Amino acid sequence: MENVNESAPILKVEHVKKSFGDLHVLKDISFDLKAGEVLSIIGPSGSGKSTLLRCLTQLETVDGGLVQVDGKDMVVPNASAKGPAVKYAPAKTLREIRLSTGLVFQNFNLFPHLTVLQNICLAPVRVLGDERKDARAMGRFLLKRMGLEGKENSYPCELSGGQQQRVSIARALAMNPKILFFDEPTSALDPPELTGEVLKIIKKLAEDKMTMVIVTHEMAFARDVADKVIFMDGGVIVEQGTPDHVFRESGNERLAQFLSRFANA
Repeated sequence: MENVNESAPILKVEHVKKSFGDLHVLKDISFDLKAGEVLSIIGPSGSGKSTLLRCLTQLETVDGGLVQVDGKDMVVPNASAKGPAVKYAPAKTLREIRLSTGLVFQNFNLFPHLTVLQNICLAPVRVLGDERKDARAMGRFLLKRMGLEGKENSYPCELSGGQQQRVSIARALAMNPKILFFDEPTSALDPPELTGEVLKIIKKLAEDKMTMVIVTHEMAFARDVADKVIFMDGGVIVEQGTPDHVFRESGNERLAQFLSRFANA
């Protein structure tokens, strides 16, 4: 039987840096996450939160540091004095890592010309090679789990924003990811009841021990759902720790100023 180190992090990030020209968006980011844990990332706009998620899901490349996903090196510092500062894994390994992660966007990103069920089944069939009937069965199961039973043949334009976001969560889960990333999952939802629908689903995933990294501006939600919280500002991690530490015990002035905007959270 294969030995598994249960204490090893499923996500390891060390000294990650990212710049766009002269703009240093991520300056020195380090943290880790164990399987089944939930990490909430909070901070003001422009602090680098979304860029960090894009780097971890391979939508952007990093300029420095190490990222390890599920025991596989995605990117490591380049030991050679020549060439770039980092070295990415071979394409096969990057694909394996990409398939082990899922990303839920803030603006849903559903295909408007496909039905809800077709949106969910597309990647499992085309990317994973699943049988169409199996993918459709899984899609229906996930829609029921999202509280969207009976919406299989609806098109995205026929759904509310909260329903569309739940479809996008189902689409990500259909790929059976080991880590699920959320980039401001409620920022495009205005009525509080729509926001609540989505947050309820994410809380249920946390109860089911889904490993998640959630960038959010919902402070009460970040506090209640997370095992760990990171506060970012100016491209660095200013504070990190348990929800109690970050929201109640930290004496960091920058964090206190930020949280004062959400006094009623």
